[in-house]
Formats: sequence, C-alpha cells, structure tokens
Amino acid sequence: MRRAGRLAADLLNHLEPMVQPGVSTQALNDEAEHWMQARGATSATLGYAPPGYPPFRGSICTSVNEVVCHGIPIPNPQQILQDGDIINIDVTPILDGYHGDTSKTFLVGNPSAAARTLVEVTQESMMRGIAEIRPDARIGDIGAAIQEYAEASGFSVVRDMVGHGIGRQFHTTPEIPHYGKRSSGLKLRPGMVFTVEPMLNAGSCDLKFLADRWTVITKDKKLSAQFEHTVAVTEKGVEILTLA
Repeated sequence: MRRAGRLAADLLNHLEPMVQPGVSTQALNDEAEHWMQARGATSATLGYAPPGYPPFRGSICTSVNEVVCHGIPIPNPQQILQDGDIINIDVTPILDGYHGDTSKTFLVGNPSAAARTLVEVTQESMMRGIAEIRPDARIGDIGAAIQEYAEASGFSVVRDMVGHGIGRQFHTTPEIPHYGKRSSGLKLRPGMVFTVEPMLNAGSCDLKFLADRWTVITKDKKLSAQFEHTVAVTEKGVEILTLA
C-alpha cells in the first residue's frame, strides 16, 4: 500500500505542470495513462462499473469548477481548461494488486480569491480530519473535525459522498463520512486503511447527477473542491500513504 500510495502521489505531481489554461482534460487523462503504464501500473477507474453504473471512461477523474466528483475526462466536445478554473484530479493506480487513491484540487491560471479560499479550506479540513486518526478514536471524530472547520469557514460539506476502506479492493468498508459527531461511529484500530476525501461546496451541499450517471455537480452550480489522502491507522497514530 505504501508503494501504491507513493505512486499515486507522484502521478499527481507529474500532472501538476500540465494544469494550465488551454490544456484539455483529455490530454491530462492520456498523459496519466501513459505514465502509469510505463511504471507497471493500471488505472482502477478505467472501465470501473459498480452495479447500476456504466463503465467509467477515464483513467483519472477530472472535476472542473461546479463538478463535485467523478468528472469524466473525455467529454464531448472536448473540455479545455480556462484561466480562473479550478480542477480536482483524482487518481487511483493499481500496483501489484494494491490501490493508491489520492486527489488534489489545482488552480488554473488566476482564479478568484473566493475560489482560492475554498481550495485552501478544503485541504486544511482534510488535514484536520486526518489529525484525529489514532487507535481507539472513532470515525465520527474525523468527520466532526472536517465539518467544524469547513462550516466555520463558510462552506458546506458534501454528505452524499464519503471516504472508504481500500486495499486490494477499490472500495470497501469502513465508510468515512466527512461530517458527524465526536465519539461516534466505529472505533479505529491499527492496520485499518481508508481514504479521507472531503468535498466542500461554496454554496449548498445539495448535488445533482448528470445524464452520464457518473458526473456529480453542485445543484446551485457553485464551486466545489476536494482533496484526498489514503491513510493507515498505526499503533501510535496515523500514516499518510499518498505522499510523494
């Protein structure tokens, strides 16, 4: 899991210089696919089809502006990044049978101060949630820390999408809500591995699914940002597995 997580982090770092006005999400997708293949990894998202969903058509997820998550990087017509956009890139390479899952919201050119604040608060909320992780803490502690900081900063927390256990399987138990009450939920034990991936909206937390059944947008069309790390509960606390 450490090797898979590090590979995922390195992939995001590799893509970051490409995140510029005029670059297509298709180009980001193609570069990610080639990069993974060159390192003996495959994409967990390409062709992924949980019950009730069509196969996902991208090797990464590219969620721009009001897209909350699961943005398909092969839209029609082709999507070109514009100055002032924000884009979350979510990558999940599979290396030697293990999944490394991480995402980051990037600034494209010169976004507004409000967009920058949303991105900064989202990243900080994730880190505050991760800071709660230790043996005998509870899942509710993670969500409470995220929710407290996000809402105090004027943003809403998406409730319909949660973090998840991960390993040889892409999505498994436990679920990790990014809101909640302290001292509630499953008790954390050393060896647990899961994602913490809050999505914060500039407006309401209400969502809408597009016709492709994958792309999720904010119902009010306001901006959304997300950050994600895969973490492991250790004997003494927490280890972030998706660091470069």
